[in-house]
Amino acid sequence: TGDWGEPSITLRPPNEATASTPVQYWQHHPEKLIFQSCDYKAFYLGSMLVKELRGTESTQDACAKMRKSTEQMKKVPTIVLSVSYKGVKFIDATNKNIIAEHEIRNISCAAQDPEDLSTFAYITKDLKTSHHYCHVFTAFDVVSLWKIL
Repeated sequence: TGDWGEPSITLRPPNEATASTPVQYWQHHPEKLIFQSCDYKAFYLGSMLVKELRGTESTQDACAKMRKSTEQMKKVPTIVLSVSYKGVKFIDATNKNIIAEHEIRNISCAAQDPEDLSTFAYITKDLKTSHHYCHVFTAFDVVSLWKIL
């Protein structure tokens, strides 16, 4: 068994991850993503309803709108994005309460904002209403963002 009391698993090395896209190295140790999570601080700009899914175009539109709507805000909430193979949680950095939790199967698209490389978003489907929402974040720095994506 592994360090977390789970059965050990054998993972392919990064250079064998896919035939079409060679990967030189994993950003995180695979067992950390499977048995724990990787946490990153970011600013939460908010979420908006996505009326028509258009892949990365939808996320980039949401990024631009949320950046513009939060420009005048004096304080943007700091959250912790907790990423694992199960999905993404975002947690209030101050009181550690979970704000939202999205299973990986309900995340349809994630993209970076081409106008502001520290801003990114992902789209989720609300299972109760079947509506799609785009959640928009700004990383503390672009280096942190590449670790998230």
